Amino acid sequence: MKDWLNEWGSRPMVIAGPCSAETYEQLYATARAVRAQGIRLVRAGVWKPRTRPNSFEGVGEEALHWMDRIRQELDVAFAIEVGHPQHVELALKHNIEVLWIGARSTVNPFTVQEIADALAGTDRPVLVKNPINPELALWLGALERLANRNIAKLGAIHRGFSYFGESRFRNVPAWHIPIELKREMPDMPLICDPSHISGDRSMIQEISQIALDLDYDGLIIETHPDPVNAWSDARQQVTPASLQEILQNLRYPEAANRHPEFRNRLEEIRHGIDMADREILEALHRRMQLVDQIGQYKRDHNLAILDLDRWAQIFESRPKWGKHLNLKKGFVRELYKLIHQGSIRRQTKILNPKKP
Repeated sequence: MKDWLNEWGSRPMVIAGPCSAETYEQLYATARAVRAQGIRLVRAGVWKPRTRPNSFEGVGEEALHWMDRIRQELDVAFAIEVGHPQHVELALKHNIEVLWIGARSTVNPFTVQEIADALAGTDRPVLVKNPINPELALWLGALERLANRNIAKLGAIHRGFSYFGESRFRNVPAWHIPIELKREMPDMPLICDPSHISGDRSMIQEISQIALDLDYDGLIIETHPDPVNAWSDARQQVTPASLQEILQNLRYPEAANRHPEFRNRLEEIRHGIDMADREILEALHRRMQLVDQIGQYKRDHNLAILDLDRWAQIFESRPKWGKHLNLKKGFVRELYKLIHQGSIRRQTKILNPKKP
C-alpha cells in the first residue's frame, strides 16, 4: 500500500505548498521554490471549508487552471482537498495527482461515502485527514469506505484534534490515536501535518521531528512566499527558505526492524520493560482489591461512592510522589484520573450489582 509514495521522491515524502491558492503568481512562486528543493508534490487549497461565512473560501476551479499551467512548466504534481463529488469531478478533469479528504468531511460518513463513490476505482492516491474530534473509529471508517470502492492508493494524514482545554497546540496531536491507527492498519501510509497541529510556524520543526521519530511516512507543511500576508492560516505557514532549514535540521531515524543488528540489545531492554509492566499490573490488581474492600464497606454502611476530599488528596499527593521519581506531574495526574475512574466503576458495581 506504500509503494505509491515512491512516485514523489525519497521517503519520508514531503508535500509543501500554500494553505490556499490565492493568485497564479503566488502559487507559481511557491511551486518553483519548493521544486528547487527537490519537492515535487505541491499542496494548495482550492476550496476552503471555513468555519465562518464571508471569509476567504478559495478561488475554486480557476486555481485548477493555474495548476495545469504550472505542472507543465515546473514538472510538479498537486495535492488538493475535495469536499463533495463535484470537487472530485473537477479535480479528476484537471488531472490533479493526489486528493485528500479534510477533517470536517471525515466526521460525516455520508460525505465520505459520496466522495468514495465518486472516486470508485480511481488510480489517484487519496489521503484522509483525521476527524476533528478524537475518534479513531471515524478515521478508520473513512479509510475503509474508500478501500471498499477499490481505491488502492490510500494514506492517512494526522492533523491533530480539537480540544476545549488550554493547549499550546492549535489541534492537540494526541499521538496515541495515530499510533493506534498504525497498529490497526500497519501498511497504511501515515503523514503528519505539523502546520495544523501547531498553528504556529515556530513549532513545526518540533512536531515534524516527533512524527519522524514515530516512523511516519511523510510530512505535509504549509509553505507560502509571504506567510504574514497569507489570505488564510498566516501564522502557521513558513517561507520556502524556512522550509529548507526545517528539513535540513531534522533527524531522519530508521525503524529498528530494518536493522537486525540492533534487535538483540533492544529485545534485552524490552524484556526489562515487560517485567516492569507485569509488576505495574500486579500492583494495580492489589490496589483494585483494596478498592473492592472499600466498596463493600460503603455498601454495608450506606455510604456514597464519591469522596471528593479523598480524591483531592490523591490528586494532589501522587504528582508530588512522582516528582521524586522523575515523573512528570501531568503524566501522573492523567494516570490517576484513569485509575480513579476504574475505582469508581468497580465500587458502582459492588453497590449496584446486576440482578439475575
